[in-house]
Amino acid sequence: MSHVLATYAKFPITAVKGEGARLWDSEGHCYLDFCAGIATCSIGHCHPALTKAIAEQSSTLMHCSNLFQIPLQQELATVIVDEFTKIPGKVFFSNSGAEANDGMIKTARRFGHARPNSSGKPRYEVITFNNSFHGRTLGSMAATAQSKIHQGFDPMLPGFRYVPLNDIEALTAAVSDITAGIMLEPIQGEGGVNEVTPEFLNFVDKLCKEHDLLLMLDEVQCGLGRTGTLMGWQAFCPDLKPDTISWAKSLGGGFPIGAFWTSDRAIDDSGTPLSSLMNAGSHGSTYGGNPLACAAALAVLHEIQSSDLSANAAHQEQRIRKEVQSWNHPAIVDIRGKGLLLGFALNPDAIPSDQDTPPALHLCKSLMKNGLLTVPAGTETLRWLPPLNVSDNEIDEALNILKNTLDSF
Repeated sequence: MSHVLATYAKFPITAVKGEGARLWDSEGHCYLDFCAGIATCSIGHCHPALTKAIAEQSSTLMHCSNLFQIPLQQELATVIVDEFTKIPGKVFFSNSGAEANDGMIKTARRFGHARPNSSGKPRYEVITFNNSFHGRTLGSMAATAQSKIHQGFDPMLPGFRYVPLNDIEALTAAVSDITAGIMLEPIQGEGGVNEVTPEFLNFVDKLCKEHDLLLMLDEVQCGLGRTGTLMGWQAFCPDLKPDTISWAKSLGGGFPIGAFWTSDRAIDDSGTPLSSLMNAGSHGSTYGGNPLACAAALAVLHEIQSSDLSANAAHQEQRIRKEVQSWNHPAIVDIRGKGLLLGFALNPDAIPSDQDTPPALHLCKSLMKNGLLTVPAGTETLRWLPPLNVSDNEIDEALNILKNTLDSF
């Protein structure tokens, strides 16, 4: 009997080894891994640069308190600010995306206290979007606009208002004198691979400026090269200047680390930087930004940059779209997403399913039997999240497995 809480509905394989885009199970079967830890193994399994960085740092210093100076933390923050966001700001390091999103939510609350409404009362509400996913902590779960995530955990943390994505009228109506920020994923990964439109994202930016709100981007799944651009928002609005951004998953390439960045922009006439609101004692993490995690993340970000993996993500997206569209397959009705965060919208009438196994899950299980690991995004969307350095041959192999599997239905 397992002594592990049954909080996951697990697939029936036991992973024991990984290399690049390949994963082996305990029975010796080899799989092409287009799940990649759900967008986490950004440079593939056990990349030599990553394993070397972890091994070398682990023999020197793995952890020390954030009460002391950590040079690798400063180095990693500098790379993120100067080479990725390219907007002046400060970074806080956590252990996960949910924690990073909690940090952004706390930043919005601090901002709402520093910039109260006309009656002098602090603003605290954050607007998020239907089918979003921001994490499993109480704060990030409350920000997640999916009732199934909330079930059994009421009452939710107050201070969130949900509206449909890409609905300008609904968003405009939702802003009130207690609104402090608007938080969204440029691509909703867990919610079905739903993209923000450039028009809507530009409107969000305009609305934030008009009402003195924070523009908050959750790039935990879509950031750091995955959309074919270094930042997820750049695939839609390259000139956007958000106020705060969260990352995790791809940042550590499989090693646990999360982060959120906050802009240095002035929030008042005296020039108070937004980033200064999260001052000493306002936030913390025992393990966040430890030397081992920072060394891992630095190796990952260097590989993403030096090998131009965002360009490979864009290249592979075009190859995938061209090939799948040429099939004109009755089981696929659309392809959503950018780069290597892609969702195949499925025709439920063309794929076997039942109450316990909806079409996307049935397809994932069938693909697994044929040597390809993938994950659903909702009940009717198949999601591909391969490593950013996936090769042409590996993409071709995955496409062949997908087509043969769909044909077998």
